[in-house]
Amino acid sequence: MGDRKRRGRLIAGAVIVAGAVLGIGLYWLQPWKLWQNETVSEALPTAGPADSAAPAAGSGPAPVPRTLAQGSLISHEHTTTGTARLIRLPDGSRTLRLENLDTSNGPDLRVWLTDAPVKEGVGGWRVFDDGKHVSLGKLKGNKGDQNYAIPEGLNLSDYSSVTIWCDRFDVSFGAAELVRA
Repeated sequence: MGDRKRRGRLIAGAVIVAGAVLGIGLYWLQPWKLWQNETVSEALPTAGPADSAAPAAGSGPAPVPRTLAQGSLISHEHTTTGTARLIRLPDGSRTLRLENLDTSNGPDLRVWLTDAPVKEGVGGWRVFDDGKHVSLGKLKGNKGDQNYAIPEGLNLSDYSSVTIWCDRFDVSFGAAELVRA
């Protein structure tokens, strides 16, 4: 009878440990995100709140957003397409705009400006955290058009690429080399 009790306790303990490992693994990997899409449809900002007033009569045409650099996203860990544009807004602020983005969803995805070269294939998946990089925030959605404010004072000449970075697994989902306009 003692062996039967001990075996029952061992089985119960193994089930509890397996359940905990499964729960932690599911939380860490978040595999359900592979089947969930989040579409964002943000318009390009045209002016900050201080510049929202109409130009004075006779002052000429209203200033328009200007593209400073842009590039096409290439696939890394996950198939990724779309365009990345660095834009100066009429009020002088700058934004990174992702247009027609289409990538996989995943855990802890970020949008980074980096100084790393964009490389095709597996060799380019993990280079973006090796040098200088700045996070512009969490990826708002894995599909659509979205804007990310660039911090004031950030020297854009220090950054040559953008990546959709999975912070949890230290891997790029996709990236674009930014070519100056």
